[in-house]
Amino acid sequence: MRDYWLSKLFFDLQTPAAAAEYRAGPETVLARYPLKPEVRAALDTNDVATLAPLVNPYLLRFYFLVSGMPEEEFLRRIRASGTKPAGEANHG
Repeated sequence: MRDYWLSKLFFDLQTPAAAAEYRAGPETVLARYPLKPEVRAALDTNDVATLAPLVNPYLLRFYFLVSGMPEEEFLRRIRASGTKPAGEANHG
């Protein structure tokens, strides 16, 4: 099931100003969203596997790029979780 507030956070971070504000002080930005404790904990620990089923995969990937996680690290973690990265075909 998708998490509305997590999706909203990730969507809002698509604007350059919001992304810059998040990088400068994530606590201030996160305080604006009524995130469930387990979702907040997953954000705090960069838990890709926990967050992946809760949001659109494109927003998930974008969030981790905005937060500073290298692309290779994100892909390693998402593959380890068993979730297909955004843009990878689901053939077979």
